[in-house]
Amino acid sequence: MNDQDFRDQAHGIVDWMADYLDTIERYPVRAAVGPGDIAAKLPETPPDDSHTIEAILGDFERDILPGITHWQHPRFFAYFPANSSPPSVLAEMLTATIGAQCMLWQTSPAATEMETRMLDWLRQMIGLPPGFTGVIQDSASGATLVAILTAREKMLDWQSNEEGLFGQPPLAVYCSAETHSSIEKAATIAGLGRRHVRKIAVDGDGGMRPDALEAAIAADQAAGIRPCCVVATIGSTGTGASDPIRPLSEICATHGVWLHVDAAWAGSALILEEHRHLADGAEAADSFVFNPHKWLFTNFDCSAYFVRDEEALIRTFEIMPEYLKSREGRQVIDYRDWGIPLGRRFRALKLWFVIRAYGVDRLKAMIADHIAWTHRLAEAVRATPDFEIMTPPRLALFTFRYHPAGTNDGAALDALNARLLQRINDDGRIYLTQTLVDGTYVIRFAVGQRSTELRHLDEAWKVIRDLAAGL
Repeated sequence: MNDQDFRDQAHGIVDWMADYLDTIERYPVRAAVGPGDIAAKLPETPPDDSHTIEAILGDFERDILPGITHWQHPRFFAYFPANSSPPSVLAEMLTATIGAQCMLWQTSPAATEMETRMLDWLRQMIGLPPGFTGVIQDSASGATLVAILTAREKMLDWQSNEEGLFGQPPLAVYCSAETHSSIEKAATIAGLGRRHVRKIAVDGDGGMRPDALEAAIAADQAAGIRPCCVVATIGSTGTGASDPIRPLSEICATHGVWLHVDAAWAGSALILEEHRHLADGAEAADSFVFNPHKWLFTNFDCSAYFVRDEEALIRTFEIMPEYLKSREGRQVIDYRDWGIPLGRRFRALKLWFVIRAYGVDRLKAMIADHIAWTHRLAEAVRATPDFEIMTPPRLALFTFRYHPAGTNDGAALDALNARLLQRINDDGRIYLTQTLVDGTYVIRFAVGQRSTELRHLDEAWKVIRDLAAGL
């Protein structure tokens, strides 16, 4: 393919992209295929001859697209959003075309310096104080691993990177029973062991109980186990619950424990001043993460990770082979020392496009709409016979279940709601997921797609009621 061929094909693909976004509602939200259906359409051996782009795109539409779940669909209400937006897509096109590997300042100075500035823009937007420095990680899961590794090194006086964990005292990580599974995974990767992850009891609102954390730390200290890191959550995956950051930060300060705040989804809502109470006390955290790729209309992957002690972060990950040395040294930031991968894409460019194209005021308005619409729908569910709210709307997430009059057996209700959810998702008009609340099967409803309008929530509620009535 020469440059002119590329130009011609690119124009056609951009037209396809625009048509896709314009007509996305005609697709079922979730892929309507079974295991192995797509693989069966892909040849088992690679082609010897070249294929035209027209042929490849034709196969893409016929064979691949039916196996795509449309995360940008306005009736996608499952999991959390993995958001995109036209300005972000345009930036990704430039990033892909330039193809820069931005591991060092000198390998693309603009990428490094823009990342520094964009993370400071985000810091200001969510209300973190100036003492925090930011870096883009691939995901909140990756950022949590980075936090636990840094906490481990600091707790062991930087010895585990040199000598390994053999002979070192066991270290404990603390999180609530509602915390994301990535904390447990990070503790295992960091060599601390799943057995040393403490799931702390929560209160009636789903937040970690400070008294239970204090008791767990005391018990570990008495047993010769060193408290290493507390992971607090703002906006849990299951129900949107948040931990009380300030009292947890005070406990961490008393015992010299690293405090990491995981606000992967809910952090975007902190651009609205009226929701910053959720992060009260976060100024005392050692690290903080949220994902613009969830609810700030920026393509995956883009996770904003902030630390108060950047030297601890760098000391944990810095390694200096001769081939990576540069004459600038510590005059510049080399982000390859701020996380696990050496290679890095130019991810700050899409943040620059999104924030400038929308402006902070428009971003605030979009998130505020999602929250208001979610509360409105929750009230409609609450007012409807045979349905009940299981956890109240927290930002743009609530849970509910179908509870027909006269059906009070817990196991039967769980099975009924599992059937309802399967029916909803097989229907294809909307997409929802489930969770457990105090052992009860419930259905989650999460709002956050860029193209979602109030009418899409109304349409979803009609689908839910119609399909429930037919059970």
